[in-house]
Amino acid sequence: MSSMPHPYGASEPVRECEVAQAPEVPTAVVSKRDFPMYEMNSLMDGTFSHLISALEEVGIQPIGPAFALHHRQPVSTADVEVGFPVDKPLTETLLLPSELEVTGSVLPAGRVGWISHIGGYGGLAEAWGAFTAEIGDSEEQMTHPFWEFYVTPPVPGVNPATLRTDLFSMLEPRDV
Repeated sequence: MSSMPHPYGASEPVRECEVAQAPEVPTAVVSKRDFPMYEMNSLMDGTFSHLISALEEVGIQPIGPAFALHHRQPVSTADVEVGFPVDKPLTETLLLPSELEVTGSVLPAGRVGWISHIGGYGGLAEAWGAFTAEIGDSEEQMTHPFWEFYVTPPVPGVNPATLRTDLFSMLEPRDV
C-alpha cells in the first residue's frame, strides 16, 4: 500500500519547517475527551481499520492519510480526534464495528507550521520537540490544535525507518 495523497499537496517530505496558509478540510473522526494516552494505539487501530469502508458505505471518500488531532497538550490523557480528511462533510453519525462513533469535523483553516518525520513512531516525541524549537526560533507562536498525518500506512511488514509522519501546528495569526 503506497502513501495516501496529501490534502495539502505535499507529495515529498518537508525537511525544514514550512509555514503555509491551510484551507479548512472536512474530516470524519472518532472524537475523545480525556482519553488515556496508554489506550491510544487501540483507539487508532479500532478507528483506522474500519473507517474507510464505513465512509464508502455512505458515499464519502478519504482524501488524505489517517491523522490524530490534539486539542490540547496530551499528558496522561488527550482531547483527540482520529480519522481521515474526506471529500465532503459527514453529516450523520456512523457506528464502527469497534463500537466507536464517527462524526464530522474539520482540520482548521489558518496559518500552520509543518515538517515531516521519517522513522518509527517511537521518535515522534523527539521530532515534536525539534519542531517546536524550530518554530520558536523562527519567532512564530504555536497554538492549538496540532495534528499528525500518518502519510505512510503502518501496514504489517513495513520498515519503521521508512514511515513518514507529517507534524502540523496552528500558528498565531500575523498582523499584516
